[in-house]
Amino acid sequence: MTAVKEAGRRPLGHFAERSLAGLLAVAGAGVGFGLLLMLVRFRWSPLRDADHAAAEWFNGLVAPHGPLVTVLQAITDLGGRPVLIWLVTIAVVGLLIRRQSRLAVYLIVTGVGGLILDPSLKALVGRLRPVVDVPIADAPGNSFPSGHALGSFVAYGALLLVFLPAMSPRWRKPAIAVAAVLVFLVGLTRIALGVHFVSDVIGGWLLGAAWLGVTAYAFRLWRRERGRPVPPLREGLEPEAGDELALAPDEEKVLEHPRSAVAELLVGWVLVFGALYAFGMFVSYHAKGTFFDTLDTKVPRWFAERHTDALTDLSWWWSKFGDTHAILLVSLVFCPIVLAVWRRWRPVLYVVLAMFGELSLFLASARVVDRPRPPVENLDGQMPTSSFPSGHIAATICLWAAMAVIVFPRTDRWWRWLFVGMAVLMPVGVATSRMYRGMHHPTDFMGAILLGALWLSLLYWVIKPNADVHEGNQPAIESEQVDELDDELAKAARPD
Repeated sequence: MTAVKEAGRRPLGHFAERSLAGLLAVAGAGVGFGLLLMLVRFRWSPLRDADHAAAEWFNGLVAPHGPLVTVLQAITDLGGRPVLIWLVTIAVVGLLIRRQSRLAVYLIVTGVGGLILDPSLKALVGRLRPVVDVPIADAPGNSFPSGHALGSFVAYGALLLVFLPAMSPRWRKPAIAVAAVLVFLVGLTRIALGVHFVSDVIGGWLLGAAWLGVTAYAFRLWRRERGRPVPPLREGLEPEAGDELALAPDEEKVLEHPRSAVAELLVGWVLVFGALYAFGMFVSYHAKGTFFDTLDTKVPRWFAERHTDALTDLSWWWSKFGDTHAILLVSLVFCPIVLAVWRRWRPVLYVVLAMFGELSLFLASARVVDRPRPPVENLDGQMPTSSFPSGHIAATICLWAAMAVIVFPRTDRWWRWLFVGMAVLMPVGVATSRMYRGMHHPTDFMGAILLGALWLSLLYWVIKPNADVHEGNQPAIESEQVDELDDELAKAARPD
């Protein structure tokens, strides 16, 4: 009997020990932030002098080097709201699809809290941003605490706590180290770019640690109150959810024969490039007097004669659907959702290779063909690439057609036809807008179609993105169960 009691006390004792250490750490971060807040608020001279000296030193070190500034900007964007909100939103959607609504609620509460704390404290303190000799970046609002430092600590820390159980034990420490280095680098870039003082960044880290600790501790208390074991944080918030959190738990290997697949793709890339080169050179320099020449001459003029302010504005917006930012945004939403629903990497690999192959084929063929733009007003001005083929149109074709190829055989619901419709509508709309703006000939559109058709067909043959469907793979959530996600989220948010 005594042994049984001791066995029962041992987990509670371990929990109490871990909880006390965690509470002390959280309290220490909170006290540290409060002390720093008071020093900044009352303009303590030693801290102020050290902050300004560090800002001037970093500005003198970084400002003369343009490439370094570009690298710092790229790193600092990883701590910006657009990236962090995208990461947390995609993670929440994936968790709901995998029926992990408690973890989804945790991410929502933790993320929203971070979003509230940053502007509130900045308004309370009212500290102005650094003024340096050579400004290399700008940022709106006040300075203390750093929103990038706070947001990156909270977002990457929360994501790490949620998804640690999906990793094998040997990868957990490296994952923690990578997250820590990323958060440190984001904070460092804010100082190096001259938009925050050192104390702003340290304050952001301390506040982020305190808030993340409070939410993680609350989650652990919730588990204890419901009689669930409370593991060390190095194992994540819910270790028993590891299988459900794994990206592709049932996929032993992505491709059966990866080496031969790489060889086939390389050979196929060369053949597609050859076809693009041959067609591009013909329509650009050897098609005089042919139907292609008539088409390329009359269509741009026809559009140029019908310019109106309203159509010009509409064409600008529609052409944006084919630029790099829009294509990347749609890809970054579609691929994680596909991975969450069907638990396979092949469909994601198909989309990713479609976009990388399109980009490389477009850049290579545009370079060698070097076709001039149509001899009409080019509303987008001078472009860094030549006219053939259209990169906007090719990217739009490859993205939306690849999405339709993935979705259509995986569901029998009516909305699968929306993907088919978008695979037609989006390229036609982008092509019309690019020709209206005088940026492309009709045969540039044909070149984009040739690129998309050949490259996507090659990828489909090599990657076989829907092989798991033919093997009987079922989605993690059926389409008719989508309405249940809101109910699960609401249930998870209610106390038992």
